[in-house]
Amino acid sequence: MVYAVIDTNVMVSALLARNANSATVKIVECMAQGKITPLYHEEILTEYEEVLSREKFHIDVSVRKALLEYIRKNGVVTERAEYEGELIDPDDRVFYEVALSDEDSFLVTGNLKHFPHDVRVVTPAQMLLILEEQEV
Repeated sequence: MVYAVIDTNVMVSALLARNANSATVKIVECMAQGKITPLYHEEILTEYEEVLSREKFHIDVSVRKALLEYIRKNGVVTERAEYEGELIDPDDRVFYEVALSDEDSFLVTGNLKHFPHDVRVVTPAQMLLILEEQEV
């Protein structure tokens, strides 16, 4: 099992994906299978709710609510570890700080360039490779 903060862009991409084999879909599946334990903070859940509710995405309310409920029940609520550095998008700070709060956790994102170069900040595809290595 791996602890990870899942960036909102990964969630959106997974829920909108047409390819069931896409890395983002597989990340959400791994979360549902218990291979990834999501770390979260209430600010992250608030962002998920706000973004996944956007009309342009047409994400069904029941899907959105089920995802958020799953994270609340199966995830680990975590405090933020303060990060003094600059980030391209200030809204990303909570994701990075929650990931920093646990030395064994990852931040899974489709926007690597938004975060400091850190081996714990990975793409969905990289996270899948990490999970495969752990299974061996």
